[in-house]
Amino acid sequence: MHRFILLFFLLILSSAPVPAFSAGSHLRLTLHRRPESTGISRLEILRTMIHGDRRRHRMISDKIRRRRRVCSVPPSPAIEMPVWSGAYTGTGQYFVRVRLGTPAKPFLLVTDTGSDLTWVTCRYHGRADSPAPSPDVNGGGGRRSKRVFNADLSRSFRPISCSSDLCRTELPFSLSTCPTPASPCAYDYQYAEGSSAQGIFANESATVELLNGHRMKLKGLIIGCTSTSVGSSFISADGVLALGYGPNTFVSRATAKFGNLFSYCFVDHLSPRNATGHLTFGPNPDLFPHSPSARLILEPKLQPFYYISVAGISVAGELLRIPASVWNDSSGGGAILDSGTTLTILAEPAYKAVVSAISTQLINVPRVEIDPFEYCYNWTTAAAAATAVPGLTVHFTGSGNLTPPRKSYLIDVADGVKCIGFSSTPWPGVSTIGNILQQEHIWEFDLKNQRLRFHPSNCTEGSFYH
Repeated sequence: MHRFILLFFLLILSSAPVPAFSAGSHLRLTLHRRPESTGISRLEILRTMIHGDRRRHRMISDKIRRRRRVCSVPPSPAIEMPVWSGAYTGTGQYFVRVRLGTPAKPFLLVTDTGSDLTWVTCRYHGRADSPAPSPDVNGGGGRRSKRVFNADLSRSFRPISCSSDLCRTELPFSLSTCPTPASPCAYDYQYAEGSSAQGIFANESATVELLNGHRMKLKGLIIGCTSTSVGSSFISADGVLALGYGPNTFVSRATAKFGNLFSYCFVDHLSPRNATGHLTFGPNPDLFPHSPSARLILEPKLQPFYYISVAGISVAGELLRIPASVWNDSSGGGAILDSGTTLTILAEPAYKAVVSAISTQLINVPRVEIDPFEYCYNWTTAAAAATAVPGLTVHFTGSGNLTPPRKSYLIDVADGVKCIGFSSTPWPGVSTIGNILQQEHIWEFDLKNQRLRFHPSNCTEGSFYH
């Protein structure tokens, strides 16, 4: 798992029979913030998240290198789930509530565009040594206990056999062990920051709610029944919702039903606890028809990551001198959009150009030393009050330019202290646009046309920033 600084969301899916739904409906999930932890400073949380970001990025880079060496559904209604930020809990994810099984039970899952395994803490044939279920999945005060999925009680739970072609050739991190042909397909899934999950693969259903209020079953999902998980990434969640690109992810199943489109909107990471964003499968009614866009690079060797075609970055209106190879995925570079990484991580040539340009504009503001950031400033001084933070724009190939709010790259790390919120990775290496730079925008992934559309928004229905 991964994730690191403040932002994350909860998907909500409700249960009920499957009635007919109207052509104008869609599914939306709301993103919710987790409650504040006590006794943990903002800086300590940021340090933990940045450490996880770096480990996650190393694993992403390793996975990309390995995969580089290898090698029509009509528009429909939509579903929407609320998403909550996990800020100030010591983790850096967004959470969504998903209802799994028959009868459907609610679970709090991490939203992860860099993952291709959806899993839940699970007990099957009584084998899992799992914590007791918690009565609270609504984001109440204090640290919640994990809710455990009892697979034996779900009428729709179907283990995938280890002898199947699906297990042997397609499922991520499946193990070669197969005691009998009917034995379940086992996995050992490793995450970028060092976390891991072990269990068995199965087919299962989720109950989702359409925008028109009707409910339906999303059948044929491949999920992981996790008996053992290791790492701090999962402390506040029951598992992971895989939003990565690939043939067997939650995204592949949901978008096949809802028009090959999904989108999300992350609220500001410092917004009130009750603020929610949303995760939508199907057309997003809040996105403008002619919103800016970028080209999505979707290739089997790059799965499950969403590569985007970047042309350059400008600061204070000036295009920076960054080698074109930094944005070229075929030459060891490229850029991905990742909901699970907090800070934006830039390959070294881009990082040096960006932080140099921003810090030059802030030369009169007193510097302070705060590890692990390279550039931090005392923002309580008169010099800071008299200094304008330079604008930053990410230029995509095509018609899209992302101009994030200044708080998304000059971030608050402590009272009266702001730091340039970028991290670096050695070149050659892949750059990652993290969720802080993505906040307060709707991001729509058009998988059929391989386009990424986006627009500023505070994530409430019908509200945009122009």
